[in-house]
Amino acid sequence: MPGAPNRPPEMAAPPPPPIVDAPERRVLRRLAPSRIALSLDVWRGAPSRELIDPLEKAEAAYGAREWREAESQLDRLAIRFHEPRWPTLPPPFRELRVPIPPPHPPQWDPEFRASPEEREAMKARKTGETQVALVLASVAWAKAKGIDVGEFETTAETARAAFAAGGPVADLYAAIDPIWEALRAKVPLPKAAASRATAAVAPAQPEEA
Repeated sequence: MPGAPNRPPEMAAPPPPPIVDAPERRVLRRLAPSRIALSLDVWRGAPSRELIDPLEKAEAAYGAREWREAESQLDRLAIRFHEPRWPTLPPPFRELRVPIPPPHPPQWDPEFRASPEEREAMKARKTGETQVALVLASVAWAKAKGIDVGEFETTAETARAAFAAGGPVADLYAAIDPIWEALRAKVPLPKAAASRATAAVAPAQPEEA
């Protein structure tokens, strides 16, 4: 229109910034609930050495600040959790298993038409929902076992409500990461079941004359 001031073209809203998460925080959020998952009653006393071994190695790597190795060992454990020879973990601890989505066309995926930024945001929200369920179940388990959980229940429930109302993922983790740290310190590292060779009864020694 003649005489109208020039207006710059309207710019689309910038995508949300990517969520930058410290690797030690990611490891902690898998390490602590895995410790509790292997302490559940479904193992009937003690889980197999094949399950305890990757957890112990992940713990050692975490203590040595070797985050990549810790994640690698937790990936091994997640695969083991999915093997049919072991008891099925109850929800939400079964979310610690490696995900094996059923085969289907990509068009069936609700994230198929989403942009990379949107897919990343949806993934972050889903991971946050899993973390909320895990921390609530872990606190309940610890309380039932007589472990002092202090204000963890209230803190976790408040964080859940805020996150469900659309609160930022970063705020959620700021609230529950201290709970994971405390539970990891309070819950003993589970012991492996004795092997057959170890459990075998030693032969009786001949009596001395």
